[in-house]
Amino acid sequence: MNLKRPFEALASDLEPELGSAKVFRIYNDVRFAKGKPPYKTHGSVVFEDRRGLVYYVHLEKDHLFVATGMHAMLPDQVRRFLDAAIDPKHGARLANVVANAEARGLEIGGEALKTVARGYPKDHPNARFLRHKGLTTSARYELAPWMHEPAAVEHVRDVFTRGAEVNDWLVTHVGRSEEGARWVKR
Repeated sequence: MNLKRPFEALASDLEPELGSAKVFRIYNDVRFAKGKPPYKTHGSVVFEDRRGLVYYVHLEKDHLFVATGMHAMLPDQVRRFLDAAIDPKHGARLANVVANAEARGLEIGGEALKTVARGYPKDHPNARFLRHKGLTTSARYELAPWMHEPAAVEHVRDVFTRGAEVNDWLVTHVGRSEEGARWVKR
């Protein structure tokens, strides 16, 4: 199954509202890994807007995965995120917007440490977030007929809409990295 054209079409449909897109190649880098297959078993595209938010779509043979947020923040972003998470006012708002996203059926993810980041209190009410080096909202859909139709774009937009409150918090309190774009080079 050729995934390049559908992902290019999705990128074309969503770039005006989400920002620059990058369709990932289907080839694995097999130079340094023995036994790695030459092709990936999925197709994916990532969008990155000027505020530092990322929108990701991943399609495999049995599911569609859609995520948005700041997956793997750069060091300056992590510092701002952690400082805002322990702030009484901003941290309470973070807990509230994350709870709202979970109530809307979204999973919370992002790159995370095994324990609370060094220098932050392990018993803090927001200790859950003090492990994060990224924060995303996502949804996974099992294989369905709509995934191969134009209606798939609306399902993707729906996940992004349900995650907008978390994204707004991230833009306000974390923002774009001082190092510039991470995923999509302009």
